[in-house]
Amino acid sequence: MFNKKDKQETPSTDNMEDVNNAFDSTEENENPLADELNANEPVEASAESKLKDELAQANDKYLRLYAEFDNFRRRTNKERAEERQTAGKDTIVALLPVVDDFDRALKAMESTTDINAVKEGVSLVFNKLKNMLAQKGLKPMDAKGTEFDADLHEAITNVPAPTEDLKGKVVDELEKGYYLNDKVVRFAKVVVGS
Repeated sequence: MFNKKDKQETPSTDNMEDVNNAFDSTEENENPLADELNANEPVEASAESKLKDELAQANDKYLRLYAEFDNFRRRTNKERAEERQTAGKDTIVALLPVVDDFDRALKAMESTTDINAVKEGVSLVFNKLKNMLAQKGLKPMDAKGTEFDADLHEAITNVPAPTEDLKGKVVDELEKGYYLNDKVVRFAKVVVGS
């Protein structure tokens, strides 16, 4: 019934065993690859854990640096606030002897009848005050007779110039201007000739 050709096309049970054996051997061959992959998993896991550790260290460094900067900022702000509160301390301490002199002059004015002695005492105290302020960098501004400069002077009013050469210049000084270390701290209030 079967011819030779048909026998070759249909696998025999022996051939089936060979196919199964081949399949089993392929599975066995894949198992070493799978074992290699499984063996690589701990390497990958250790690489992953290593990266996680590095990330944790970087985060820790960042947090420490941020905290250090925040502390620095707070400390600097505190120091600045303290400096602002005590900025004029040296000047105030230097002015105290002048205040004491004025206090003594006022007491002396109550009991004295000699006006010239009081004038002389007040003049001495005023000179002491001017010298002390000059030591701190305060310098009076000479404005009278100079060209009007809006960066230095504050014009209160304009008046007709008494002479032609005083046009546009300071005719009178109502309030003296001052420099502190070559920077204007008070503008001179002046009358300008027009």
